[in-house]
Amino acid sequence: MKALTALCGFIVALSVAQAGEPQAAAPASSGTQTNAPAQAPAGGADLKDPSKLNAKAPETFKVRFETTKGPFTVEVTRSLAPNGADRFYNLVRGGYFEDIALFRVVKGFVCQFGIHGDPEVSKVWRGAQIPDDPVKGSNTRGTITFATAGPNTRTTQLFINYVDNARLDSMGFAPFGKVVEGMDVVDKFNGEYGEGAPMGRGPDQSRIQYEGNAYLKKSFPNLDYIQSATLVE
Repeated sequence: MKALTALCGFIVALSVAQAGEPQAAAPASSGTQTNAPAQAPAGGADLKDPSKLNAKAPETFKVRFETTKGPFTVEVTRSLAPNGADRFYNLVRGGYFEDIALFRVVKGFVCQFGIHGDPEVSKVWRGAQIPDDPVKGSNTRGTITFATAGPNTRTTQLFINYVDNARLDSMGFAPFGKVVEGMDVVDKFNGEYGEGAPMGRGPDQSRIQYEGNAYLKKSFPNLDYIQSATLVE
């Protein structure tokens, strides 16, 4: 299933490979949540069992991303979008963001990421959807938001707004945090491939899902990558 569509042509579509909105592959709600332990080292085998990554996130927390262009830090406010914040928190705890491609970088719009480079991991998360959150914040520059493929279909794909994309607010895209350090790094992500296929010359999301980083590194060798993401104490 495809995800996030490009907002450039402002076409309301359920596929990230098209020009329009940030949309992503759909998964399903992960059930009852538990309180997070002080240190949450999940990861490993748990990446292939999303039901085990269901802790409740702190009310605020920061995550530092290391990328091929340098570091940036996101601060999350859970009250903005609790379901989204919890999913993001658990992905970070689980070690999901390792060698993750920034596969859709559209300057003046968004940069999108979150499809796992291992097709086996990607496969299990495609079915791990979370319920929608009411939109309480706005998709201003630097905010981070989950992509969607329609109602209640958020899974692992995320985008960071390069500009003020307020038109996304009424479409159900609920920001849950913001880049507070390193937005200059985010601005440097390679956008040479632009919009994804079939609307653009960038990666085909379906192929990323089923072929992983092998496809990306062969056909799009200049993409930037998230190398790791860690909770800031």
